[in-house]
Amino acid sequence: MSSTHIAIRDRATDAGGLYSPAKEKANNRGVYGVRSPLLRRRVRQLIGGPRVKLLLSLCIISFFVLFSSRIGTFKGWNPHASSSASSPRGYTVLINTWKRNSLLTQSVAHYASCSGTDAIHVVWSESDPPSNSLKAYLKKIVLKKSHTASKPNFKFDLNEEDNLKNRFKPIEDLRTDAIFSVDDDVIVPCHTLDFAFTVWQSAPLTMVGFVPRMHWLDQEKNGIVYYKYGGWWSVWWMGSYSMILSKASFFHRKYLELYTYKMPSSIHDYITTERKCEDIAMSLLVANATDAPPIWVKGKIYEIGSSGISRLKGHSNRRNKCLNDFVSLYGTMPLVPTNIKAVDAGHEWFW
Repeated sequence: MSSTHIAIRDRATDAGGLYSPAKEKANNRGVYGVRSPLLRRRVRQLIGGPRVKLLLSLCIISFFVLFSSRIGTFKGWNPHASSSASSPRGYTVLINTWKRNSLLTQSVAHYASCSGTDAIHVVWSESDPPSNSLKAYLKKIVLKKSHTASKPNFKFDLNEEDNLKNRFKPIEDLRTDAIFSVDDDVIVPCHTLDFAFTVWQSAPLTMVGFVPRMHWLDQEKNGIVYYKYGGWWSVWWMGSYSMILSKASFFHRKYLELYTYKMPSSIHDYITTERKCEDIAMSLLVANATDAPPIWVKGKIYEIGSSGISRLKGHSNRRNKCLNDFVSLYGTMPLVPTNIKAVDAGHEWFW
């Protein structure tokens, strides 16, 4: 074979008179050498391209990040570590209830099991105070369900009258800035709740939660602007929202003070008389204070009660009226629309 190579090289040199490295490379393939198929060369060129190399690098990095989130720590980083690590006190769960002790029991048991829960307060507005047996039973459940060394505080916040404003009354002896306001029939999984808490920590002056709503300009008549209130399907269709309902949301403790003592008395009177829309009032209050939109957190929540008032006939018209009446009382429309959604990439394949 070596003699064949020499003979070919000699012929190439003799034929042209000059030595060419290209000719030598071609000749060195020997009598059995053939060029690679066209498809193989194209694949090699594609794989060797800078864009493909960048894409492959990103895929490898993403794989390691995702893999580390599945198995635990990766060089000291644990994406599923409790969000309370950066805030020793975590959050206070504020449960609004009304004559549904069985749902209240389920709700207290669940939120006591969440590692970020520092305290659980139950807003009690019934004419009769909770029985001693109920209080003792719920305290026992909190101790049993909690998995943290420091057990959550548990307390009933008793009110002398049945009024919707009770759910936003200031709370004494709070140890956290974060308040998670929730209805007694709404269950948010602990990992989803902890993620929402981390989102709130990045923007602690806004509302962060799971139930978005929207508004849009309806018409202008005689110099007065009228708005429409949009429920979930409007949010889904338009891809925008401007409110987060307080049935499952985080907000700063200072808004309890502002709602009770600084919100216009005319709005308090309206809510007391009409017995509705305290959640819209809270959204307007926060937006008016911050001039910023709320943050919707993507996450599965479970409503364990019966169908809510949102499915009753005429609900949309009543919400429209509340929104426009509040805007009139404020003298402006403080809500700020947005289309931003917070997603926990550690629990989502597509985000």
